Formats: sequence, structure tokens, C-alpha cells
Amino acid sequence: MTGDHYFTAEPATAAQPREVEFSVAGRDYTLASAAGVFSADRLDAGTAVLLRKAELPAADATGPLLDVGCGFGPITCVLATCASSAAVWAVDVNERARDLTAANAARLGVADRVRVVAPDDVPEDVRFAQIWSNPPIRIGKAELHELLLRWLPRLAPDGMAWLVVARHLGGDSLHHWLVEQGWQVERHASQKGYRVLRVTR
Repeated sequence: MTGDHYFTAEPATAAQPREVEFSVAGRDYTLASAAGVFSADRLDAGTAVLLRKAELPAADATGPLLDVGCGFGPITCVLATCASSAAVWAVDVNERARDLTAANAARLGVADRVRVVAPDDVPEDVRFAQIWSNPPIRIGKAELHELLLRWLPRLAPDGMAWLVVARHLGGDSLHHWLVEQGWQVERHASQKGYRVLRVTR
């Protein structure tokens, strides 16, 4: 055991490249993945529910859009292909995840609109029309709250965030906490034990 987690900045685990195949909104995706990133072998069940149940951006959406905790890039790549004019920012603390997301954006021909960066490298003045995240629950409640308090205020005044959280990992308590912080929160959908939350100001 190396002690690596998907939220490790520089995974020491051997990459062991592989590919992940999935379909969203009638489009098939084949993305590069590797050990040491979140859900390296398949599209995570929560991410699948999020992409199936949330309202994907329209083709004419201009963004910018943000994927928080991008992993190998499934959400980023779906957003960039759905919203064919929008800039999509992808952030992750994991360097390998960022490299994979950038490579997958290039594979899909959307690299010119995808900006893959470490969290501290998002300019302070950028405000997002939409924020998407399957947030890293396992970093702990305090760290999760800190992450959301960092990014949700970056929403544009009329922006919205889409979050997916497993009910058994605190999806309902997170909903209540967000309301306590002053956000408008709607449980948009529930499927396979996951809550899809729509968050607005």
C-alpha cells in the first residue's frame, strides 16, 4: 500500500493506463484513465447519475463552466461536447487526473476550450455560469465544506451548481447544510441511492 488516494497531489502508484467507456445523452465516450485517480476503472455510479439526471448545458451555452474534482475528465468532456462554444474549467488537486483530463479533451477535439488547472490556478475574477461536481466526500466533512465554500461563491449571480452525493454518505445532511449557508437547494433527482442537488443563490 502506498497511501495514495484520488485526492493525493502526486500519486506514486504506477499509472497502469486503461480506458473507460460510457454513454451520455446518446453519445459514446472512450476516455483514458489510470490508477491513482478517482474511479479509475469505470464511470463512477454517482457521476453516471449526475450526468443522466441533471440538466446538461444547451449547445449554445456560453459558460464558463466548472468541473470541481475532475478526475480523468468524464464530466468535463461531456460538458465540453454538449456546450460546443463554452469554456470549461477542470480543477483537481491530483496531477495525474489533470494530465488525463487534458489528454481526453484533446482526444475529443475540445482542448481549445478546456482549461485544466490546479485549484489555486483559477483566476479570482472568473465567475461560472454552472458548477458541476461529484464532490470528494471521503476527504472528510470539514474539508468538503471548505471545498464547497471555496467554489460555490464563484457562481455568477444567475448561475447554478449541480452536485451529486450518495444518501448514505450524507447527501441529505449536505443538503440541509447548504441551506443553512444561505443557498437555494432543490433535490432535483434521486436514483440508485444518490441525490442530485441543484444549488442557486
